[in-house]
Formats: sequence, structure tokens, C-alpha cells
Amino acid sequence: MAQGSNPHRVRNSTLVVRVLARRQRLRRRDRWSRGALLAHQSRALTELRAFACDRSSFYRRFHRGMGDAPLGELPVLTKAVVMEHFDEVCTRPEIRIADVERYLQSASVDELLGGRYYVAATAGTTGRRGVFVWSPAEWVNVVASYNRAFDWVGSTAGLTRRVRTAVVSSTNPSHQSARVGASVHSRWLPTLRLDAGDPLPTLVERLNSWQPELLIAYASMLRSLAVEQLAGRLSLAPGFVFSASEVLTASTRSLAERAWGRGPHDVYGATETSGIAAECGEHRGMHVFDDLVVLEVVDHENRPVPAGQYGAKVLVSVLFSRTMPLIRYEMSDSVKLAVDGDCGCGRPYTLLEGIQGRLQETLRFVTPDGGTRDVQPVTFHHVMDTVTAAGWQIVQRPAGLDVLLARPGDVDTSVLAASLSSALEAQGVVAPSVTVRAVDAVPHTALGKAPLIVRGT
Repeated sequence: MAQGSNPHRVRNSTLVVRVLARRQRLRRRDRWSRGALLAHQSRALTELRAFACDRSSFYRRFHRGMGDAPLGELPVLTKAVVMEHFDEVCTRPEIRIADVERYLQSASVDELLGGRYYVAATAGTTGRRGVFVWSPAEWVNVVASYNRAFDWVGSTAGLTRRVRTAVVSSTNPSHQSARVGASVHSRWLPTLRLDAGDPLPTLVERLNSWQPELLIAYASMLRSLAVEQLAGRLSLAPGFVFSASEVLTASTRSLAERAWGRGPHDVYGATETSGIAAECGEHRGMHVFDDLVVLEVVDHENRPVPAGQYGAKVLVSVLFSRTMPLIRYEMSDSVKLAVDGDCGCGRPYTLLEGIQGRLQETLRFVTPDGGTRDVQPVTFHHVMDTVTAAGWQIVQRPAGLDVLLARPGDVDTSVLAASLSSALEAQGVVAPSVTVRAVDAVPHTALGKAPLIVRGT
């Protein structure tokens, strides 16, 4: 290495070149037939299962006697089980949870575990924090999975094209979005990484100075930025806008389109799995990355849910996972497969019609007969999408619902409370007391997210 060169920059440049090569392979798959895609998925799944049982003592025990069983008959893997058996799940003997936890306490966003492995942790908002590890080869797939979303809408950096990018999410070194952002920062993709938890005026000032061609943000932050743009305080002209990590509601999509003259493109991913699905230019739903993951939409009993209905959760098998194989990994996302999976773009992938949030966002209420019933997030989305505000959050407390509106416009709070009560009664539950309050900003989590629906205490 030349004297004075930056090892992180050299590593990033190498990674970007490998991601670009991977992107070419992924592009070819966009032209496959549905049959060819499913055949590839089946082969990749067989290889993953064989590798896991050969290299992981956990999987040898977890899948014992089930080598020829269909995927749907294998046991479900939860985050709690992964963390309890972390050392056995990993296929690399040098990776131990005690070392990983020590590393996460002080590592910078550019530092690799043992100089080799990429590590990211979940926020722990759904319970225990999860920790996940990737080899350099797997990390290429991680980055390429997110890059695919950009590629599908024509926003792609390359060796001959630089794309000035801004990412407003988390800068916490342990979070995957920060790791991916640090990994791809290069002369081809100069990236401004901003923390969604920073004061909004600071974010506006830095974005105005940077003037990104590509804007990526949490859905809640995208809404706030769109309001700032419409008010004239933010002055951006991005060629492409992407929403990630949170539910993109219809009203937020509409605000973004008014602000920047184009609808945002939604991306579905998770720390554990990386990119799962993304919108193409048709905006008919999100195409599942069937060549990278196997996505099962299931009910509470892990039974398949038919297209057109929201499931209680999803089970994801990550086809390129080897350091930490993930087979039928449970995530509490409630999604709906499209009945008509055809899209004008001609891509062969499964189409997701909607994502309404996580199981933790489903609120439980008392019914008139004294029982209980769960109310899905979409019930609240339909009402709140009519509200003019920079953001909103519904918190369920013992005394009732606390509705927070960030810098609302002309909102009749009594009408809004009555609309929420009516929507709940239409679901067959007893509507609790509803309090609507204006706030300067909706509370954020430690990673800068602003969940729409919260079970409070």
C-alpha cells in the first residue's frame, strides 16, 4: 500500500468494484423466466441447508432427521434462539459472541471484526438485541441487495458516473445502514450520512449545502423533509428519492411527490436479511428478491397466508448466508402478497402489495363482550393519512390512546379523535379515550426511527 494511503478508502474502492460486478449478474436475473428463477432459488436453498448442517453444530441438531423435509416443515428460527446459541450458529470457530459484543462497544463504523468480518446489530425494539456477522463475500451481496433498488429505477453510480448521495437514517456504528453507508462511500458515490435524531434545522442546513442527487431516508424523516421543502426552508432537487426501514404511508408518499415532483421508491429490508424487496418504476408494489431470499408470509401458527391477505409475520431464508446461516428466520413484519403478481416491468419476482408494519405495532383492545381483539396498523393509517402534519405517532397507554401530531396544520382534534374512535368501533372493539396533542417533533428511538404506532406504558 502506498505511503499515506487510506486503508478504508482502498477497501471501499475494492468493495464498490465487486458490487458493480455483482450488479451485472443481478441484472441478468431480471430477464429470467419465472421458472428459471424458481429453479435457481431451489438450488440455492438446497446448498444453504446442506452447508448449514455441515458447518454449524446448531443446525445439525436443529434440523436433525429433516434433511429431505420441505422447507415449510423445518422449525422456525427466532432471534432469541440465534442469540442464545450464537457461537454454535456461526460456522466460523473464531467468531464468538463475547468478542463480538466487546467489539461493538468501541468499534468505529469503518473497523471490521478481526480485520475481516462486518458486524451489525438490531436496535432491540422488539426485545433482545440481535447481532449478525458477514464475511467480505457476503457483504458484497448485502450492499448489492440495496443497490438493486437504485438500479431498478435508473439511479446507479458506476465507474464513469458519480452520484452525490445523502442518507438520513442512523450513524450509530453498530447499525447496518451506517455500515453500508460507510462501505460504499467512495469517489463514485460520495455520501453524506446524517443522523435522523439530529435537530431538523441542522439536517436542513447540511442537506441544502450538500444538494444530493439521490436522497435516502427513513419514511418518518422523509415526511418531515418533505414538509420543510414545501415550506421553502429545504431546497433540494434530487433525481431520486428512496424510503426505507419504516412503513411508507400513502400520505407520506403524496407529500414527497408534491415536494420533489416524483414519488419516492420504497425499499423493504432488515438488518438480519439485508434487502428483501423494492419498488420498480411502475410503483405497483415491491418485488421480492427471490434470488437472494425465500420469503414466507405466515399466520401466528406459521401457516401460509394466501395472496391478498396480510400475514402475522414473515419467515425469511437468506440464500447467501454462510457465516451465520438464517433458515426460516422469524420477523414480525405484516405483509401482503399481490393476487396479481404481474408487473409492467416484466421482472419475474414475487410482488408484495403492501406492508402495514410489525406485530409489535398491532394494538389489542377490549371487545363489547369482554374479550380482546387485535387491530392492525392499517386501520390507523387510513385515518391518519388524512391529517396534515410533519409526522404522527399513536401511543397506546392504560388510560387510552395518545395521538401526537408534529407541527400540525389546520387539524380539528375533536374530529380526528372521533374518526379514530369510529374506526376502532368498526373493528368490533370498544374505543378507548383518545387524546390528540401537538408536539414539535415525534419521539425517535435510539437509532433515529419514529415508529407510527407504539405500545406505551
